[in-house]
Amino acid sequence: MKLILASNSPRRRELLAGLGLDFEVRVLPGVDERYPADLQAEEIPLYISKEKAAAYVEQLTDDELLITADTIVWLDGEVLEKPVDEADACRMLRELSGKTHQVFTGVCLTTREKQISFACRSDVTFSPLTDDEIHYYVEHYHPLDKAGAYGVQEWIGYVGVERLEGSFFNVVGLPVQRLYQVLKQNFKINE
Repeated sequence: MKLILASNSPRRRELLAGLGLDFEVRVLPGVDERYPADLQAEEIPLYISKEKAAAYVEQLTDDELLITADTIVWLDGEVLEKPVDEADACRMLRELSGKTHQVFTGVCLTTREKQISFACRSDVTFSPLTDDEIHYYVEHYHPLDKAGAYGVQEWIGYVGVERLEGSFFNVVGLPVQRLYQVLKQNFKINE
């Protein structure tokens, strides 16, 4: 099977490359990432990853396997999406400061014949962050393209993440260990 990653995320590209699998990146403009308001937690990224796959399925050939994914930050029953600006990023980081939140990634694997999807959860605890730390991070790392306004692999993760339970790579944006297992078991990749 020829692997197709449908993602603009440089982090997802890097993580998938880390598995040592050949893949192509294919991105369609304007794929809708809205979801029904009644969805909760892992239901949201699962729904969005399936919707992303639906936008590509007609273009797939018989030998292609499409990988779509979506990651959300979930705090106290609410989604922290990508911040709209630096002030919004600072607000989100203040909300995460000193608390535990969940990161959910939904992954959808699609061929012309079948579709398998799964979600992964990681629990992330931030130590209390000062306003100076928050402003430094936002000013120097510009996390406007990241759910919850942070990249765990960046400075804020080094100084702020007190505890992480689950997959680190899930928090980065793609649970590669679980993805590899699903690819191996269901699509005979690397066998």
